[in-house]
Amino acid sequence: MSGLLEARDEEERAALIEEGRLLFCRPCEFYFAAQRLDQLPPPRLPEVAFCGRSNVGKSSLVNALTGQNSLARVSSTPGRTKQLNFFDLGGRLALVDMPGYGYAQASKSVKEDWQGLMFDFLRGRPNLRRVILLLDARIETKASDRAAMELLSEAAVTFQIVLTKADSAKPYWLKQRQEEAAALVKKHTAAHPLVITTSSETGLGIPELRAELTALAEPA
Repeated sequence: MSGLLEARDEEERAALIEEGRLLFCRPCEFYFAAQRLDQLPPPRLPEVAFCGRSNVGKSSLVNALTGQNSLARVSSTPGRTKQLNFFDLGGRLALVDMPGYGYAQASKSVKEDWQGLMFDFLRGRPNLRRVILLLDARIETKASDRAAMELLSEAAVTFQIVLTKADSAKPYWLKQRQEEAAALVKKHTAAHPLVITTSSETGLGIPELRAELTALAEPA
């Protein structure tokens, strides 16, 4: 199934969004956690991984997508998640919650956090369809974010930039962030061309992101 960029008209776009709504209405359940490469579950479903700086709103976004308020733990302590958490969405798609990076706000921290398990997972997982790279719409892109993009490119993994917490960003600043994200996409061949702006609070962009992810899922 094609994504929103390939939609020929509003009717097809609406159909894709409806397919996304239907998939994300299905049960989404935690089924595996891994702290080492040899603990990873056997590849079975197409996988989409979510990553971003600590406190970027990753857990809140996953909860908003699935409509389950406590599916992914929302922590007030940045960087708390230190393992890969796998969730089965209706038997058609696996959502992978990756550890946050860059709490020290230094590029080096990305390499430290993601060395070993993280990088090997990205590089060697045959069923990993896309990484959703979350950027906070309220603040500028950090060096750790840029380093993450370089690592994703090095691992030859397609990644898609999603802006989070848009409801808390001033309109003029949000526009700047959207333009910056579009420019970053052009610098990385591994980057998906569509940038999606979201808010877990208001639901902005959630239907569009669901549609994009549904395009990667096993056929119904």
